[in-house]
Amino acid sequence: MRWWKIVGLAGLAGVAATGAVIARSERRRRAYTPEEIRDRLHTRLTEASKQD
Repeated sequence: MRWWKIVGLAGLAGVAATGAVIARSERRRRAYTPEEIRDRLHTRLTEASKQD
């Protein structure tokens, strides 16, 4: 019965760690200004059109 507790705690720690990673990436994504996003999209578009 004790190993079930260990597995449960490990699963809970995994869920918490995943949530922290997602929150960090979301904060990083929202830190861009609209102009920066527009510039990045234009750069990606020109790179994609050069490959064709």
